[in-house]
Amino acid sequence: MRSAMVGALLALTICGPSVHAADIAAGKEKAELCVGCHGEGGISQIENIPSLAAQPDQFIQWQLVFFRAGTRKNEQMQPIVEQLNNEDIRNLGAYFASLEPPKAPKPDDNPELSKKGAQAAAGRRCASCHTDSYAGTKGVARIAGQREEYLVKALREYKSGMRSGGAMAAMADVAYPLSDEEIEALAHYLAYLSSG
Repeated sequence: MRSAMVGALLALTICGPSVHAADIAAGKEKAELCVGCHGEGGISQIENIPSLAAQPDQFIQWQLVFFRAGTRKNEQMQPIVEQLNNEDIRNLGAYFASLEPPKAPKPDDNPELSKKGAQAAAGRRCASCHTDSYAGTKGVARIAGQREEYLVKALREYKSGMRSGGAMAAMADVAYPLSDEEIEALAHYLAYLSSG
């Protein structure tokens, strides 16, 4: 029942035949709700809060629908997404997708760890979904230039089964065999990638 409801919501939000073009200006205005946590221009300055800048349009829409439907849970997000209608979600997706991606934080302070992370990314075939540049596509997240500690948190949540909604099954399969050291290396590598 719940998956049917989420499917219907996704169809309404993303694919509906009567869908009109998203309004980026309206999305920017609605994104004022997001600035306190996700930062100006979608660049997070808060630990364990992801940057949303340049995330794929559909990815943002799907995550908001998952939060609104309750299949993805977060105490801070729940009261916000309850205020969003389908048009707001379309507009927010378009707005965040239009932004410049986050820049790598600074020169890589641990290139050896990044090398191990690149090996882990190749071994787990991360690029097969997240694209060769790790910029994401459609419903798949941009992970290049994402906050390092957030990537660690997300991978640990997928590994433990705590995170639901979206690509849970695929990500759980990828994350489950990763050691803590591999998770940290992978997160470091992706956070320091040039994300153009």
